[in-house]
Amino acid sequence: MTFSRHSGDRAQRGGAEPMNADGPQMATDGVHGSRARALGPPRDDDRVRDRVCMGVIGAPHGVRGAVRIKSFTAAPEAIAAYGALEDEGGERRFTLRVIGTAKGDGMLIATLSGVADRDRAEALRGLRLYAPRDALPATAEDEFYHADLVGLLAVLPDDTPVGRVIAVHDFGAGDVIEIARAAGPPVLVPFTRATVPVVDIAAGRIVVDPPAGLLDAPRERVTESVEEPAA
Repeated sequence: MTFSRHSGDRAQRGGAEPMNADGPQMATDGVHGSRARALGPPRDDDRVRDRVCMGVIGAPHGVRGAVRIKSFTAAPEAIAAYGALEDEGGERRFTLRVIGTAKGDGMLIATLSGVADRDRAEALRGLRLYAPRDALPATAEDEFYHADLVGLLAVLPDDTPVGRVIAVHDFGAGDVIEIARAAGPPVLVPFTRATVPVVDIAAGRIVVDPPAGLLDAPRERVTESVEEPAA
């Protein structure tokens, strides 16, 4: 199964065929166009670790409490199929009913239980909605939920720290993980068994064995100075 940007989707490591540094060009210098980073709080919150962020509430729609929702499920409408969703603190629960779609990838229009006017809808803007982890289908061998990968510590085979996984992308040539480093720009690493031989969710880390040159700092551009001719 291929992986998309959705928290509820799954990433599967590719086979042993590695992607070398001379393969498909992969950006390593910041934000990657339309590929959205995963939403989700830090992994040191045990309560959140047992849940998956399924979407985030956007602006109100109309005056009767409907809202725009950015869904992170593979089929956006499926966000309503997981039962009542709760907020980040687990204090409020909402049952969703999808009533339409909105402009934008994964955008829906939905009503929320207990929300009947625009003011209440406005107060929920930016709220993340979570489903219990056990409500999601089990993963196959070598298949991982986006929410499980984001936040993992990335180390080299000799345990040298590389950084932390901040996103997973699919640019068309297979899944890649984006790793933020303490120094330098983020780096994209092919999510294959050869390049990521160990994924230890319980230990909170992955082992990265990158092709030569993949983690090197980008070359600085050299600007030649041009001397103006003497008057």
